[in-house]
Amino acid sequence: MLEYEQEAYAMGYNCVCGIDEAGRGPLCGPVVACAVVLPKDVNLPGVTDSKKLSSEKRDLLCEEIMSSCLDYGIGIASNEEIDRYNIGRATSISMKRAICELYLEPDYLLIDENLNIPDFDFPQKCIIKGDSLSLSIAAASILAKVTRDKIMEEYHYKFPEYNFLGNKGYGTQDHIEALEKYGPCEIHRKSFEPVKTFFDPYRQALLF
Repeated sequence: MLEYEQEAYAMGYNCVCGIDEAGRGPLCGPVVACAVVLPKDVNLPGVTDSKKLSSEKRDLLCEEIMSSCLDYGIGIASNEEIDRYNIGRATSISMKRAICELYLEPDYLLIDENLNIPDFDFPQKCIIKGDSLSLSIAAASILAKVTRDKIMEEYHYKFPEYNFLGNKGYGTQDHIEALEKYGPCEIHRKSFEPVKTFFDPYRQALLF
């Protein structure tokens, strides 16, 4: 899991940063990115792609990552920004914000999938399935997922009819049924289908 980090160190880079996001696919809520800088001699057994872990395991590993890493930053792009720019650009915005939250200045970025950050000066390497191949990216994926899940859990208590506690904003059957009954709420992505189909500005004014 440290092969890509070691490759970067061998090229002369010293501050290698792993980046991943959570929340590109849901029908509502923000996209959350995380940037993580790990020590060269780090040992984090069990850290892997966040999607392969239970929520309980992610929470435990999140604490371990935050206490073991040299630095981490969280960046968020709202559902309004997703609707305004599109999900790809909003993801890049969240990643830039995560990097800007770091105290350390990275000199090399490892990014999951093909999510390169445009108009950014840092050298970047995109890694397909990077959250299963790079420890830095895997750590970032866990922190991003845990952070976004907590945000959606908080929204659940404001909009309990959509069961965000259970579905985290993804297009589950109960979520779609709530959309059909209540229409979108203020955190839904109105540029996404099927939210766009259910969006009625006049109805929203009456409901919210």
